Amino acid sequence: MADPKLLDTFPNPAPQRDYLIEHTHHEFTSVCPMTGHPDFAAITVRYIPDRICVELKSLKLYFHAYRNEGIFFEAVTNKICDDLGASLLPRELTIIADWKGRGGVTSVVTARWTPPAKTRSGPARPEVALHPKGSKRR
Repeated sequence: MADPKLLDTFPNPAPQRDYLIEHTHHEFTSVCPMTGHPDFAAITVRYIPDRICVELKSLKLYFHAYRNEGIFFEAVTNKICDDLGASLLPRELTIIADWKGRGGVTSVVTARWTPPAKTRSGPARPEVALHPKGSKRR
C-alpha cells in the first residue's frame, strides 16, 4: 500500500492568499481486488494550500506505489484524499478519480477533505454544577 511518508512538501510561497493548485496524474493504475485486472484512472488533486505544498516527484512516486495494489475505486480515492489531507493540512482539498471504462462502464469518484475544526479562543466556559439543587458539594 502507498505510504504517505513518500510525500515531500515545501513551504507555500504565498500563504497570505487563497489560490488553487491542480495536479492531474493521467497514468494512475491499481488492480481490481475481485478480478485481478488492472484499473486505469486520471487522478486530479485540487487544493488550496495553507502552509505547505506537495512536491510533484514525490506525488508521482506515491501514486506509482498503488500500481500492484488490489483496491476498489472508492477506497483508493478516499485513501489518497485522507493521506494528502493529513500530510498537507490544506485549506481545501478535492480528489477526482476518473476511471477508464471496463465492460462498458466508466466511474468518477470524488472525495473532499475538510480541515479539522480550529479551536475557538474566547472566554472560558462556566463550570456546570453536576449536583442536584440543594445538595452539598464535597
